[in-house]
Amino acid sequence: MPLPPSGTTPWPPPRLEIPHADMDMWRAWYAGDTGHLAQVYGGTAAYTRNGTARAFFDVDRRRAVGGDELRMFWGQDPSPGQQAAKLHVPIGGDIAEMSANLLWAEVPQVTVDLDSTDRATAASTQAQIGRYLDDRGHAKMREAAELAAGLSNVYLRAVWDTSLRPRPWSDVIQANAVVPEWRWGMLAAATVWRELEPLTEGGDVWRLLEYHAPGVIEYGVYRGDATTLGMLMSFADHHETEFLASRTDSQGRQATGIDRLLITHMPNVLPNRVWDGVPDTAPLGRSDYAGIEPMMDALDESWTSWMRDLRLGKAKVVVPQSMLDTDGPGSGASFDFDRELIVALTGLLGAETMKDSITEVQFKIRVEEHERTTKALRRQILASAGYSAQSYGEEGSVAVTATEVAARKEESLTTRGLKILYQRPALLEHLTTLMQVDVRHCGAKGVDPSVELTASWPQAVQPDPEATARTLSLLDAAGAISTFMKVKMREPAWDDAEVLAEVRRIRDDKTQTPAGDPFSARTEGLGEEQPDGEVEPGFDEGQSEEPDEEEPVGGGSRPGVAA
Repeated sequence: MPLPPSGTTPWPPPRLEIPHADMDMWRAWYAGDTGHLAQVYGGTAAYTRNGTARAFFDVDRRRAVGGDELRMFWGQDPSPGQQAAKLHVPIGGDIAEMSANLLWAEVPQVTVDLDSTDRATAASTQAQIGRYLDDRGHAKMREAAELAAGLSNVYLRAVWDTSLRPRPWSDVIQANAVVPEWRWGMLAAATVWRELEPLTEGGDVWRLLEYHAPGVIEYGVYRGDATTLGMLMSFADHHETEFLASRTDSQGRQATGIDRLLITHMPNVLPNRVWDGVPDTAPLGRSDYAGIEPMMDALDESWTSWMRDLRLGKAKVVVPQSMLDTDGPGSGASFDFDRELIVALTGLLGAETMKDSITEVQFKIRVEEHERTTKALRRQILASAGYSAQSYGEEGSVAVTATEVAARKEESLTTRGLKILYQRPALLEHLTTLMQVDVRHCGAKGVDPSVELTASWPQAVQPDPEATARTLSLLDAAGAISTFMKVKMREPAWDDAEVLAEVRRIRDDKTQTPAGDPFSARTEGLGEEQPDGEVEPGFDEGQSEEPDEEEPVGGGSRPGVAA
């Protein structure tokens, strides 16, 4: 649909209230904001305030036990008169960061299919793709992967401004800032929106909407309130949108000159189990936090209980009032713990000794119980999110082989492979869009946007060189491997041309004329007489006649070997 008309249009659209409510909850876990967590699970800004979402949650018993609201630690108010002392373990942010590191610690190898263009164009096109995935591009893709892991999905937008950079670059848009339109599960159009700086201290909310369709972007500035879009205004009415007046036509449209969307959708993983039955949410991804929120809440409760034991376990001393030093009537009394000599008054203390009158209070700190509980919760949270405890550092940092590391991280590597299935198509589609923008608006030469692209991710666990050498040695001894495959196994990242060049170098080294064998040369000259007064270098008088391989010294020469 095009931009919405002026008036009391609800915004964001009501059909996205349920996914946006869950994204808001996941954002609280991702950011580790304790205030946001308290609002989500019990404060005034809880997602349960939304009528449409409330009706869905009342039916959906995933969030309820026996028809009642699921008890959440972060939804409980502190006791009256007691200071709030809740602690948060940022495992949600750690999971998202770990997911992004598994996928984008290194840049994947993007290659051009030589069947789709000529060799010269393929080389120049691939070089330009490498510039898109420079350090900035690599960082943006890693940022997108981390947001997708936490918030279920993310959008990539191709932008350009030749006054800033000579070629286009990637922009990451969070999922709750896009209103998508799907056609057969594919993104057909999208409305990107953001709130602008308020111009007054009243309740007016200014929003900029961008409706993206193939070949065109339509802009609109609206002034409304927190829940409605409001009236459509002119670009000149707000200082952040004045520049759009010169870039658009009379209808607020800008032609892109590209017959495709400039926005690419990248889900985390599918299918989407969280919003089953909610319209227009099937193509959206599934967050790594989906279903494990109560366990993350229990982890925070366990950690808070552990710290509470530490506070209550502080040693305390109870002394009778008669041992306090008074500062005069109405001034209170005190006890000096550092005083070395205290005189006991028999009339006041009776038969009690000084030692019996002082009582020590020391509560037990349940360290082992809390440690086992928190460790078990962490393991279950990671397993439910699809990661191994080894990836989170649970097994220590003892040096092991690559095979053992892969075995310990098997669950994490399986999740990594699953996420690559969804991120590879998004990456290739986005790179194709960048090439089209580069050719159309940045004047790129030698770039063919119609080429077919493939992407391969590097191995997450690098093979052990010693184990690889042993494997190659055994295969070579059995005559079951060629030189080409030996080089390929040694350097999996090399392409066929690099492997063939290395094979030629190996063969050239083997075909070179070997140097003379000193043992053979010594045998050929055994019949010759040794010169007088000279001893064969490397021999001592009376020593056995066993040749030495050192070169002649002292001007002498070995018989049969050229000096």
